[in-house]
Parts: sequence; structure tokens; C-alpha cells
Amino acid sequence: MIKAILRTEKSTLYEPGGKYLFLVEKNANKIQIKDAVEEIYKVKVNKVNTQISEGKLKRVRYQLGKTPDVKKAIVTLKQGQKIETA
Repeated sequence: MIKAILRTEKSTLYEPGGKYLFLVEKNANKIQIKDAVEEIYKVKVNKVNTQISEGKLKRVRYQLGKTPDVKKAIVTLKQGQKIETA
């Protein structure tokens, strides 16, 4: 379900509020994401928001291509919970 934890400038701004950003599989739903985060990181999840970012069009010489679509999940933890990130 969870591919990776996203470490971007914007995602680090979410962390003091107990929110963490994950890359997830496109067919994963909110309940599956919640269960996976709770099992992997041993924390309690309060809320899960998801968004699908469409891939960008790229051109290589004369051919048009497209980067893949990506699904992100913003996971809000219960008060006092924290995920240790490197």
C-alpha cells in the first residue's frame, strides 16, 4: 500500500501539526492506508486525506511522453503521536 514517505519542503512544514505525507498505490483507499500506517509505524491515525497528482507531459525530441500519475496521502496522527523520520 505505502510506497514511501515523502520528504519535501512542504511536507516538513506539516510535521509539527502531526501530519505526514506518503506516496501510496493508486488503488489504495483511505481505510487501507490508515491500517498500513498504524501497522508499520505503530501509531494511531486520526484522519487520512488523499490526492492524485496527474503526470506531466514530457517531450524527447519528436516524441511526446507522460510521467506517471501519483497518489499521495496526508495522514494526520492523534494528539501526541509522532513518526520518527530520518
